[in-house]
Amino acid sequence: MHNQKGFSLIELIVVITIIAIAVGIIIPVYSSMKPKLRLNGAARQIHGDLMRAKMQAVSQNNKFRIIYVDDHQYKILDDDDDSDDVNGNESIVTKDIQTNYYDVTYSSSNSNNLIFSPRGTAANLTTITLTNPCGTSTVSVSITGRIKID
Repeated sequence: MHNQKGFSLIELIVVITIIAIAVGIIIPVYSSMKPKLRLNGAARQIHGDLMRAKMQAVSQNNKFRIIYVDDHQYKILDDDDDSDDVNGNESIVTKDIQTNYYDVTYSSSNSNNLIFSPRGTAANLTTITLTNPCGTSTVSVSITGRIKID
């Protein structure tokens, strides 16, 4: 009897063929999922930014405004003096969803700014509809300040 160590050429070819078939199936499935993942990621980003603005409004006891710039940018204004403009020590942060999610755009059901009050409630209620080639997703804000992704 011969003591055989290692794999034969046939065994290696069979394993490589199986791996190639699996990769050939997985890559197209993953590629078709990427637009949906980008859409969901953009919705989570907007949801998180709105939640943070609401929480900051409550903790700082002043209004925070969400200002829609275009179909992919918005600004978060810490509106200490309730003027809707940056004055004095007020801070404003510009967010662009296309930084991480290049094919996602949004539209708002309300052209007015979304405002979070110091009590956590919202004025100028909004439903933000995000769109990309795979479909749409919405982020809605109720009068009580509840923010949810649909």
